[in-house]
Amino acid sequence: MTGNCFLLEVKPNIPDSLAYLSHFADDLLYSWNADIRQLFIRLDKTLWEQCGHNPKVFLRRVAQHKLEQAAADTAYLTEYQRVLDNYKQYKQQHMHPSFDKLLDPDNDLIAYFCSEFGFHESLPIYSGGLGILAGDHCKAASDLALPFVAVGLLYHQGYFNQMIDPDGLQIASNVNHYFGHLPVVLCKDDHGQEIHIAVQLPGRELTLRLWYVQAGKVNLYLLDSDVDANHDQDRRITRQLYGDGHDIRIQQEIILGIGGVKALRKVGLSPTIWHINEGHAAFQILERCIEHVNSGVDFDTALELVAGGTVFTTHTPVAAGHDRFSQQTMVDYFSEMAQRLGIEFDKLFALGYSPDDELRFNMTALALRGSRFHNGVSEIHGTVASTMEQHIWPQIPPEENPISAITNGVHVTSILAQKWVDVFDSYSESWRQHVIKKSFWKWIDTLPDEVYWQTHQQLKATLLKEVCQRLYKQHIRNGTSRAYQEASVCHMRDSASGILVLGFARRFATYKRATLLFLDIERLSRLLNNPERPVIILFAGKAHPSDEPGQQLIKEIFRIAERPDFVGKVILLEDYNLALARRMIAGTDVWLNTPIYPMEACGTSGQKAAINGVVNLSVMDGWWAEGYNGNNGWSIEPHTDKYGPDYRNQQEASDLLDIIEYQVIPAYFERNDQDIAPTWLRMSKASMKSCLAQFSADRMLQDYIKHLYVPAKKQYQQLSKQQGKGAQQLAEWKRHIVERWPGVNAHIVNKPPSAIAFGEQWSIAVNVQPNDLSTQDIVVECLKGHTDDNEQFIIDDVYTFDADSSSSQQELLYTLTIEPETSGIYHYKIRFYPYHPLQSHKFESGFMRWL
Repeated sequence: MTGNCFLLEVKPNIPDSLAYLSHFADDLLYSWNADIRQLFIRLDKTLWEQCGHNPKVFLRRVAQHKLEQAAADTAYLTEYQRVLDNYKQYKQQHMHPSFDKLLDPDNDLIAYFCSEFGFHESLPIYSGGLGILAGDHCKAASDLALPFVAVGLLYHQGYFNQMIDPDGLQIASNVNHYFGHLPVVLCKDDHGQEIHIAVQLPGRELTLRLWYVQAGKVNLYLLDSDVDANHDQDRRITRQLYGDGHDIRIQQEIILGIGGVKALRKVGLSPTIWHINEGHAAFQILERCIEHVNSGVDFDTALELVAGGTVFTTHTPVAAGHDRFSQQTMVDYFSEMAQRLGIEFDKLFALGYSPDDELRFNMTALALRGSRFHNGVSEIHGTVASTMEQHIWPQIPPEENPISAITNGVHVTSILAQKWVDVFDSYSESWRQHVIKKSFWKWIDTLPDEVYWQTHQQLKATLLKEVCQRLYKQHIRNGTSRAYQEASVCHMRDSASGILVLGFARRFATYKRATLLFLDIERLSRLLNNPERPVIILFAGKAHPSDEPGQQLIKEIFRIAERPDFVGKVILLEDYNLALARRMIAGTDVWLNTPIYPMEACGTSGQKAAINGVVNLSVMDGWWAEGYNGNNGWSIEPHTDKYGPDYRNQQEASDLLDIIEYQVIPAYFERNDQDIAPTWLRMSKASMKSCLAQFSADRMLQDYIKHLYVPAKKQYQQLSKQQGKGAQQLAEWKRHIVERWPGVNAHIVNKPPSAIAFGEQWSIAVNVQPNDLSTQDIVVECLKGHTDDNEQFIIDDVYTFDADSSSSQQELLYTLTIEPETSGIYHYKIRFYPYHPLQSHKFESGFMRWL
């Protein structure tokens, strides 16, 4: 048949009695409110799946008669009204009362900047963990009704779609999203005109559009460069998430950081707390400094004001995850800004200095120097980040520098499978109000074993059904034989409880070691092919298009999955996204995580699996080092790499297979009279109850409020009093310290005794040659401690020396008298450092000396 094929879209008319369906489709609250989603699913479940769970697309495609049937269905209308009433009540909720003394919703505002946001698959402006975490952060802020606004970029293509071809090669493709299908609204002024923001690029001005996204009680603003006024190349800047090339990357980060600040000002918002989530948005620091410089203060004072109210979260210990730009690139893009700041370009460039790459501008370094409150995303990662970034505070021991840690959490009602929600509702109606109360979750032990087991098996059956559908689609497209297609799914067609499913799903990066299992391939084959205890392993994930080693991992897994002994046992799924992730974290039996220690910053997929009762088997890294309690999963102790990475990998692969063979498989296949695995079930319940409170996004956000947001708010208030007099004083003091500190020296006046009798006191005196500093500028401390098994000094107590008021300007006397509390061996060290009461952290100057 020849001739053109034309398309005609006939949009349904939504009945007046169901008019709020359109409103629901424009509010991302649907991404974590199952009742709202059910209103769409009840209309047409098949269409909901076909539309990729996108309610805006759904309402353009749903059959008119189904809407009219629903409008005449008393049961549907009753449910619709109940959901609408709950929605309106949610939107009217005030800030959680526990924060009343910490935040003022009328005057405080938290501005959260991130390069990606992963709320839901229907708004594809995310690539992975960073975006999902940002989405969960916003969802928790909405639930707590915090004064909170988010800023990001609206990508026309988002991240890439993934196919795996017949040779195991990852094929990346991009699709332009029609914004009319997304829950976004173009921002307009009171006259109906588009709101535009301008930022400077070399030799030209870039015009940006502003979009608005409603996410419950949180507003998300997204910037877009596809504006008629821009040249074609500039219109493409926001086309793709993490676009290739340093020019595109720095342009995106200028839009996010500088354009984001201007956008908030344009819509009349004045944040009091600024949160930079990863270094991509760090240029906002420079734009905010310009605002202060324009008000009449010098750059150093402006930087203190900006930094005092800024929180920065770093998310990766991998060097490639920290953006760096060449000096020439920075000259091209920021020479004019340096002039506007009233400083030499070299001083601006020094804000991004890092000693490991002196000729490139490090965005993480800028974020650290332009903020005063910093954190990693797990306790281990906080320690790693403190060591990685110790050059910012070169004389401070890494364990005492200003980088803290707040462990990531996940938004429970977004990732808890609906079947678990139904069970929770049946046995504990108030569970949503007690998510972060650890003791509350003890009731999970009272859930009947048969109910718990059956719920998990239903979730696993749903997962395996989807896996089969996806595999058929992949194989048909790749032209595999019918026999091979059947062999690849045959093990998943039996009872779900009769097969043990291991899951590994995350970005394919080499440090995550997706192929660690395969280092003893014959042993793995034996374990997977025991007919009485069948095991399958599901793999899913994307490798960045420019990450060739990561793509090689995909090819290796594909090759192994094609081996006759692994067909249908090792399964590689393509195009991993949020929808597939929800299935896997609820439907697998055991969640695998095998990173190289300590390269896993957090690993929130394991948290999501644990909350759904899936049992973790992981290297003791990231969150698992905090979450593992000996009863709620299995752990692999990291091995030393002093004999080389191959030795370490072999040892940890052996441990992994030992645990699978001697602990995981028996725990799942040893059954009682009810055909339930009591050991696995006990561990599953322990996993769920131990992780729900500890690793929820609500707990995470409350930690941010108490430990970072409120201190940042108070610091900015303190520095900004009297037109920034405090910030000016602090800036002047720091300039003085930088100039004078190299000439400061000290020595112990009296040699302390090597032994004293119990009950006696011992005294120490220290003389400091201050080089024009005073006793108000210098603190001297004695650290009492002990040495651990590795002969590392561990601080137990800190004693501050008293400054002698009669000291001369040329020599300052400090004295300390201590009476030991008990007999024994005491280890102590003496140090001195500059101090100012207006500092956010007592060591933020980065200077310290030891005697």
